[in-house]
Amino acid sequence: MVKKIISMVFIYIIIAMIVLPALITYCSYHGQNKQQTQPQQQNEEQNAEIATPEIIRTSSDFENYIKGVVAAEMPALFQTEALKAQAVSARTYATRKMYESNTNTIPYDIGQAYITVEEMKQKWGEHFTEYYNKISDAVEQTKGEIMIYDNEPILAVFHSESAGKTEDAENVWQKQIPYLKSVDSSLDKNAPDFEKSISYTFDEMTKRFCNTYKDFSFSNNQIKILSHTPAGYVQKIQIGNKTLTGREVREILNLRSSNFTVNIENNTVIFTTKGYGHGAGMSQYGAEFMAKEGKTYREILQHYYTGISFSHYTNTVSFP
Repeated sequence: MVKKIISMVFIYIIIAMIVLPALITYCSYHGQNKQQTQPQQQNEEQNAEIATPEIIRTSSDFENYIKGVVAAEMPALFQTEALKAQAVSARTYATRKMYESNTNTIPYDIGQAYITVEEMKQKWGEHFTEYYNKISDAVEQTKGEIMIYDNEPILAVFHSESAGKTEDAENVWQKQIPYLKSVDSSLDKNAPDFEKSISYTFDEMTKRFCNTYKDFSFSNNQIKILSHTPAGYVQKIQIGNKTLTGREVREILNLRSSNFTVNIENNTVIFTTKGYGHGAGMSQYGAEFMAKEGKTYREILQHYYTGISFSHYTNTVSFP
């Protein structure tokens, strides 16, 4: 019996000497392997996280982004040359923003709208294929093309429709920009809702201005336009105890443009606007009307952006 017990103990010792080191080696190996794979998995998760439409990895990604901007910013029923002008403007604007920040990342909020293909399908329904192909062709036909001034991509701002003339950038942003000068856009008068009126009571006016200016007083009900820009937009206006710019009033009252007249009837102030948007750069309806007259997209762009020339975005922004 004792011999049998001694034999079993001896066998257990032999097993322990053989198996335990192997088990330790196995666990050690897989423990090290697990530590090595965790950072790789984390990096893959990080890469997946940043692989959004914001990241422009190739020129094809960029052009697809531009299609989403054109689809969001301009009616698909517009003339092809107008859509091409919009594509070049949108591409230039995005390139300018990347150029300024020295990056290949396009933030969503850079001042121009963007929609995905799925959103296009929802927006256009049964017309999706027709409209998408039309916009896609306009973008592809201008692939990579941007506007430059002094060898830099321009700030290619645009708006829906002017009040008959586009606005000088200095009168919008208090900064001179040589290619954003006031030009004729009288065809915009044919745009829908070119003139639009909106009314506010004195109480509504007071509430809106008090949200911005706590010391605002409208007790004397005084409203007087003091000056206009050469393009006809309100430059300075006195409202109550404040002297403001037309742009400030437009933003506070949510007016369609800063080209407006004012009439007071009883307890109501009526603002009648012309055009839609800030008025600087390309008028989208102006581009449409010029395209209908047979103008090419380059002729449209050279009209609205003074002294520009054309280049390709790879000259100013590199894509990995």
